[in-house]
Amino acid sequence: MKLSAELRAFEERLGYTFKCSNLLVEAITHSSISSKSRRHNQRLEFLGDRVLGLVVSDALLRQDKEAREGLLAPRYNALVRKECCAEVATEIDIGSVLKLGRSEILSGGRRKKALLGDAIEAVIAAVFLDGGFEAARSVVIRHWWSKISSVKTQARDPKTELQEWAQSCGYPPPEYMLISRVGPDHEPIFMIEARIQNGLAITSSAGNKRDAEKAAASALLEQIRERKK
Repeated sequence: MKLSAELRAFEERLGYTFKCSNLLVEAITHSSISSKSRRHNQRLEFLGDRVLGLVVSDALLRQDKEAREGLLAPRYNALVRKECCAEVATEIDIGSVLKLGRSEILSGGRRKKALLGDAIEAVIAAVFLDGGFEAARSVVIRHWWSKISSVKTQARDPKTELQEWAQSCGYPPPEYMLISRVGPDHEPIFMIEARIQNGLAITSSAGNKRDAEKAAASALLEQIRERKK
């Protein structure tokens, strides 16, 4: 199959040229547009998740030869979680080449984190099947390296850190309250307030409640650090 100029440009952004272009097409085809003659990417996503996990695990062990499992696990989770995969997918603009059904297009499918995360994992699997493990490893390292390099400082969950701080001060766990939810169903914005017993409180917003809570906890921790200066 001859690839379009758009897909050739995507190969350049990805850093890999496919020998079997059908694998790339399958990797970017969502189940909303699949048919008997057109395979979708769910099986590839399953494989790509495992390939990504192996490459990231190996990279973390090489990066920090003294780290215990208790330190490696949160770093690993931060790097393979769907949000991180979606960030990489966005950086290489995989959304622009996704093959989606009309309903997914109308509901903002090209911007959905879960869909983007699945797609980049499927692409990793396609590279693995087309060029082998080293080719897939090269693609992952190319696009995850900056995140791997900085994951030591990013892996800690701010909600956990805030709760530990509150406990060390003799306070009960922080409270998280939903202040508002706005926007369409396919692209909502949640505003969450994080509050601790000493009266400190701050609000933050994100596309889902979990991320909004984490953002609020992170902002509250920053406020606490500023007060200590």
